[in-house]
Amino acid sequence: VQLQASGGGMVQPGGSLRLSCAASGSIFKIDAMGWYRQAPGKQRELVARIGSGSSTNYADSVKGRFTISRDRAKNTVYLQMNSLKPEDSADYYCNAYVTYYSTTYIATDDYWGQGTQVTVSS
Repeated sequence: VQLQASGGGMVQPGGSLRLSCAASGSIFKIDAMGWYRQAPGKQRELVARIGSGSSTNYADSVKGRFTISRDRAKNTVYLQMNSLKPEDSADYYCNAYVTYYSTTYIATDDYWGQGTQVTVSS
């Protein structure tokens, strides 16, 4: 199973970006998917998460500005980021709790995509 993130970049304060993360491989089902971020010198933190029933939770710092959504048919999670602030600058990582299969078994594991950099600066 692989997670491929995209959509990062540089934007001015107040601008918007949309991150995408597509899961691929021998996927049986995907439960929760989410986005985390890590700024230089800081710990990785949860930004937003969406459950299997589409329930969502957000970090207080992004509530009202960011929206997480998912396309189950495409095994993809999105993060729409509006009203971006310099303090949103970080490497953003997608995460998914995946049940996968092989020829002989089914198992569940936590997967991470590669980081995509978001820089908010004037």
